[in-house]
Amino acid sequence: MMRKTWLLAAAVVLVAVAATGGVVAAFSPKQATPGPQQPPANTAQVEKGTLSARVSIYGTLTYRARPDGSPYSVINQARGIYTELPVDGDKIACGDVLYRVDDQPVLLMCGTVPAYRDLHAGDVGNDVRQLNTNLHDLGYDAGVAIDPNNNGFTWRTQQALEKLQHDKGFEVTGQLHIGDAAFLPESVRIASVIGELGGSAQPGAPVLHATSDTPEVQVALDPSYQGEVVTGDLAQITLPGNKSVTGKVDRLGRVAQVASGQNNNAGQATIPAFISLDDPGKAGGLDLAPVRVEITTGGVENALSVPVTAIVGRSGGGFAVEVVRNGGRRDLVAVELGLFDDVAGRVQVEGDLHEGDRVVVPSL
Repeated sequence: MMRKTWLLAAAVVLVAVAATGGVVAAFSPKQATPGPQQPPANTAQVEKGTLSARVSIYGTLTYRARPDGSPYSVINQARGIYTELPVDGDKIACGDVLYRVDDQPVLLMCGTVPAYRDLHAGDVGNDVRQLNTNLHDLGYDAGVAIDPNNNGFTWRTQQALEKLQHDKGFEVTGQLHIGDAAFLPESVRIASVIGELGGSAQPGAPVLHATSDTPEVQVALDPSYQGEVVTGDLAQITLPGNKSVTGKVDRLGRVAQVASGQNNNAGQATIPAFISLDDPGKAGGLDLAPVRVEITTGGVENALSVPVTAIVGRSGGGFAVEVVRNGGRRDLVAVELGLFDDVAGRVQVEGDLHEGDRVVVPSL
């Protein structure tokens, strides 16, 4: 990362030199320039403190769901007519009615195993375990005390299920039909509805997409940042209205992606990154809002730094700064460049400099 930082700093310095007419200083280190003939210099101070390397990129504020950033898909398993559907933005808790087919409820239940069979007494499996967990967490096992880790459909499961069916308006059978519930990993926020009210509900057809109610930021990183941006890096997010919130890199995609319309051009591939917010409530319910993200990828403490515009090129190679001494004398001092802080516009320098020295910078 230090090599990349040096290259970036050098590139910015060369741009700065070009902007001043392409003049490169042809002085040796510490060579004095005549003071009396020089106009008063515009200067900035050599500072000592913390510098941070940052990646600055635009992203999208959305809601967390699957690890790859895509929403959860709800696959309908009931047969009939959609008589009630949620709308975009609705929040549905596990145990509540998600939608209705032929006026019969389809519940949202928490679990990672999708419904694939009817469940009844004697069944064993991970799908039974998550049913037992739901019945326990929702309090329907009062008096029978279901073990939420039990993967068997016992008489306790049946009694608790009958209580749930009575409470939610099902026919009380003590069995869970495949079309009675949809299992998702958590309570959800409706992202989009595919099914149509009054339309035909066919088993195996997607009915809606959903996410969690937890906002996150998705960004597309240039592959050059792979290895530089890592999980846990701190981030500063600027929301619409110029409101700033903090967060960190939650996870990184493992596969580079090409945006639609790029004709699978590998040169346009990016790596998805996902930023969690330290205080999700500050996002204010925004969805698909453009945001600015500054990811801090590294830093150095107690570093001497100067504005990047103070750096000049030396004819023999390398870089220097022009230091204004007492009495107005100017010395060109050779420096080595370190970490470049693009947000602060400063670069770490090592050379015959001290905190508080004044260096020449271009006039505004």
